[in-house]
Amino acid sequence: MHRRTFIKNTSTGLIFSAVPFAQSLGAYQSKYTTALIGTGWWGMNILREAIAAGQSKVVAMCDVDDNQLQPAAAEVNKLTSDTPKLYKDFRELIHKEKPQIVIVATPDHWHPLIMIEAVKNGAHVYVEKPISHTIKEGIAMVKAARDADRIVQVGTHRRVSPHNISGMDFLKSGKAGKIGMVRAFVHYGGGPGQKVPDSETPKGLDWDMWCGPAPYRPFNKTIHPKGFRLFLDYANGQLGDWGIHWMDQILWWTEEKAPKKISSYGARYIRQDNTDAPDTQVVEYQYESFIATWEHRLYAANEAEKANVGCYFYGTEGTFHMGWTDGWTFYPSDKNKQIIHQDPVLHTKDQHNIKELWANFLDSIANKRRPVCDIEIGHRSTSVSLLGMLSYKLGRSINWDADKQLIINDPDANKLLMRDYRGEWKYPV
Repeated sequence: MHRRTFIKNTSTGLIFSAVPFAQSLGAYQSKYTTALIGTGWWGMNILREAIAAGQSKVVAMCDVDDNQLQPAAAEVNKLTSDTPKLYKDFRELIHKEKPQIVIVATPDHWHPLIMIEAVKNGAHVYVEKPISHTIKEGIAMVKAARDADRIVQVGTHRRVSPHNISGMDFLKSGKAGKIGMVRAFVHYGGGPGQKVPDSETPKGLDWDMWCGPAPYRPFNKTIHPKGFRLFLDYANGQLGDWGIHWMDQILWWTEEKAPKKISSYGARYIRQDNTDAPDTQVVEYQYESFIATWEHRLYAANEAEKANVGCYFYGTEGTFHMGWTDGWTFYPSDKNKQIIHQDPVLHTKDQHNIKELWANFLDSIANKRRPVCDIEIGHRSTSVSLLGMLSYKLGRSINWDADKQLIINDPDANKLLMRDYRGEWKYPV
């Protein structure tokens, strides 16, 4: 039988070993004027860590929904002596306040325009994942960051999670052997659900601005707040939301920049609610030296499967599971060898490592160097997820040229690398 070896993290290991780039905050001489755009649940998770780091003066907050903005501002008033100015239009905030740091934590379809506007006006940006709704937006975001010479950190915080770092060290050391296949997956429960009728827009919410460059549809409480991720006008379903974390783990491990061929199969077999993203999806990504798959379902939670989220790396020496709240585990092919396991070190509030990612962001700004989750890294990981969704929407396989960032010999597919913007909004180039 397998024996099991546990590798325990300590607080000392977290600070000095797992995250060597998190310098002492005392090294920073002044506070950065900081603005939060998108004051909902996750935006406030980020801002709390920025405040706790002691290097931000919160000068402004922006949200199209007063029902989010006002409670968020009240919390900042309790946590700090800051009195941030409140805005509903990000452009007005950026142009009037000229913040040194902008946090972008809006729904996905707003990330590109806000990030680009911020860097053009001199701000460093922490932008949530996925960075964009379409691939050409991501290309424009990378270009804008480089042209402005600004630091842009993407919120893929698993890049600084201690067990993810040590797990990558394990994989790259060759201890799992030669890896020929990776299986990424997220299986959460749920059920058919039911239709919810459209309703009047809540008082204090500018719904037209919330929709912004994306298609307009009547307000429905299943979209806002939080539900937008399963509406394809505003996000890219479970693959766009959760998939980027695990596509990023694959790209972190491999030296290959992108898959060569992508084939996606999905449908709505179960869900009967207002959402339109697939409730069941499988994607095959063919790389030069291995195959990766993605799978998700939005139903049938169970205790039968060993893990419901993460990546299995299948190697000649055994199988390695990179997880989330369960850390990582290596199961050697030789049953006489020990199973090796490492527990995670996560912050209790929503099980993240934003604190360490923010420390790296500050360090990158101070030392003028690319952050651990640089915008180009975030763009590549986002693109892998978006290519899976693009294949799903087309209903056929696509071949990807990673250098040209184009689909090979397929004009119809290349049209889906961008989309028309609504009204006054101009697609970034």
